[in-house]
Amino acid sequence: MTLKELSQLYYLNREIERDQERLEQLRASVSAPGAPNYDGMPKSPSFENRLERYIAEIVDLEAIIQAKITQCLHERNRLERYIAEIPDSLTRQIFTLRFINGLSWLQVAYSIGGNNTEQGVKMICYRYIKNSNK
Repeated sequence: MTLKELSQLYYLNREIERDQERLEQLRASVSAPGAPNYDGMPKSPSFENRLERYIAEIVDLEAIIQAKITQCLHERNRLERYIAEIPDSLTRQIFTLRFINGLSWLQVAYSIGGNNTEQGVKMICYRYIKNSNK
């Protein structure tokens, strides 16, 4: 498995977060009250069109988010199966913390403990990937 394949779960999670933020913005736009009608004149139909467009966008975005969540679950299962096959316990821990939990290299080193450094855990990971792809 390549580094790019291992990182897909991280990037999928970031995409889901951005989509959820956009969904919240759309929902806020729909629920925001319009300007009051003080003059007694009828409002233009563009308001209803805008509301319909927001609702359609919300429905589409919810479906996209759900599809990405499903893809995320499949990717996580695939990563967990790959990591479970790693014979060394330290390397398995590093891969889990980095690629499943999405920690930075510094956080991985801190979580592992034992005087491991950021560069040390990164090197263990990259060496394993290099040797397993031969």
